[in-house]
Amino acid sequence: MMNFQACSNTISNLFYVCFVLLPTMALGDCTCDTIEATKSDSIEVLHYKIGSIASVLVAGALGVSLPLLSKRIPTLNPKNDIFFMVKAFAAGVILATGFVHILPEAYESLTSPCLKENPWGKFPFTGFVAMLSSIGTLMVDSFATGFYHRQHFNPSKQVPADDEEMGDEHAGHIHVHTHATHGHAHGSAVSSEGSITSDVIRQRIISQVLEIGIVIHSVIIGISLGTAGSIDTIKPLLVALSFHQFFEGMGLGGCISQAKFESKSMAIMATFFSLTTPIGIAIGMGVSSVYKENSPTALTVEGIFNSASAGILIYMALVDLLAADFMSPRLQKNLKLQLGANISLLLGAGY
Repeated sequence: MMNFQACSNTISNLFYVCFVLLPTMALGDCTCDTIEATKSDSIEVLHYKIGSIASVLVAGALGVSLPLLSKRIPTLNPKNDIFFMVKAFAAGVILATGFVHILPEAYESLTSPCLKENPWGKFPFTGFVAMLSSIGTLMVDSFATGFYHRQHFNPSKQVPADDEEMGDEHAGHIHVHTHATHGHAHGSAVSSEGSITSDVIRQRIISQVLEIGIVIHSVIIGISLGTAGSIDTIKPLLVALSFHQFFEGMGLGGCISQAKFESKSMAIMATFFSLTTPIGIAIGMGVSSVYKENSPTALTVEGIFNSASAGILIYMALVDLLAADFMSPRLQKNLKLQLGANISLLLGAGY
């Protein structure tokens, strides 16, 4: 049975790939001439990097924790209209992160002149990998949902043969009595319970897949900041990272809150999200002296990971975060809420 332990194992494997293999693979020799940027005083650069770890950690932790405190903050309760607009804004940020930030960076990496013309210059690997990751996310989403349903929902019980062979008069009495007094109410209760359980299962799958997509991007961008040697490069990255970590955390935290995990599981997922980018920055700082960002290996690994991350985030933002809410009866029946959610989405995407 798929449970949170299985997700933890998947995330552990992801940790190994991102935190062990990625930095190691990125240390290859550079065959392309690089232009060294003017480096500021190393002490000052170090201070900025340490400050960026603290800033990104606080922003991510705050963003992902606020929706989890919905019991104490009524405004952030999933049943509140404001939660809809906050979630739409966060989804807009995640969507823009995939389309505007990650995908162009992946394209730039995989079309770099430092890579060989064959095969990198003869095929659009960026879009191809993003497409495959989106399809893969859809498949994981579908199979995981089907698996959960098969585990949690049993087929309807068959009517015993003895009951079917009862006399017409007695059978008619049972039929009328059942539907008149108990049957309808009981059926509605089962249907309602099933709907709630199904929604919780769906939210759990969404939150787990979304976290994996965000984590891949967070590690890579963290390493990029950690290896930066100029304050002029670090400053905008720091501001952008802190902002995106906060609102990506809001989107993820909203999903985790709706998934109704146990407190321990929620704490693990929130902590994992909060720590990935700071750990990426720390790794980047550790390998900055030997890291060559224009080496073919580094460009290939970063480009493929960024493309995959973009595909996952775009799919999750459009299908699981936006479509589910924007097509819900609650939003369709409330024009003010619908307008507010659309405006929030555009504002989030604009940032």
